[in-house]
Amino acid sequence: MKKINLLAAVLMLCSPVFAQTKWTVNKAHAKVGFTVTHLTISEVDGNFKKFDATLTSSKPDFSDAVFEVTADVGSVNTDNDMRDNDLKSDHFFDAVKFPTLTFASKSITKTGDKTYKLTGDLTMHGVTKQVALDLAITGTGKNMRNQKPIAGFKVTGTINRNDFGVGKMPAAMVSDNVDLRAVGEFDQE
Repeated sequence: MKKINLLAAVLMLCSPVFAQTKWTVNKAHAKVGFTVTHLTISEVDGNFKKFDATLTSSKPDFSDAVFEVTADVGSVNTDNDMRDNDLKSDHFFDAVKFPTLTFASKSITKTGDKTYKLTGDLTMHGVTKQVALDLAITGTGKNMRNQKPIAGFKVTGTINRNDFGVGKMPAAMVSDNVDLRAVGEFDQE
């Protein structure tokens, strides 16, 4: 009986469940951003200058990957100081009251050779909603300096800002739909 328990313990330790590998975003090669339509005729791009992201995975194709992203709302940047200050105010993000935006993935479904549907909880402006995003592996390789594995990802999707209570402007001024785009190179720890 002791031999069976020992064998079971060894098998559990060798199981992929325990072989999770952690990856961290290389911020020099990453961006977390968004696009909205202004006055129904032009697009305005923005991003968050301060953010962090990690992923864990035990499979080489990342089909079990779990992503976590945090952005500092006070670091929002659209290359226009007046607009950035308005976005940080209680008219939109209310960065003082809600200083962070987070995404925590809950499931990942393979949709192609290097594409997935990533579903998770997005928390913004004090509201958490489940969102589904498109994820693509943009490449894999080795870090030239330390020879550790690296991987690139692109995430895109669309959310409705009203679902999160962000901004009271009519859609004719600022679109309700916000296109999300995050790209990043991750280093294996």
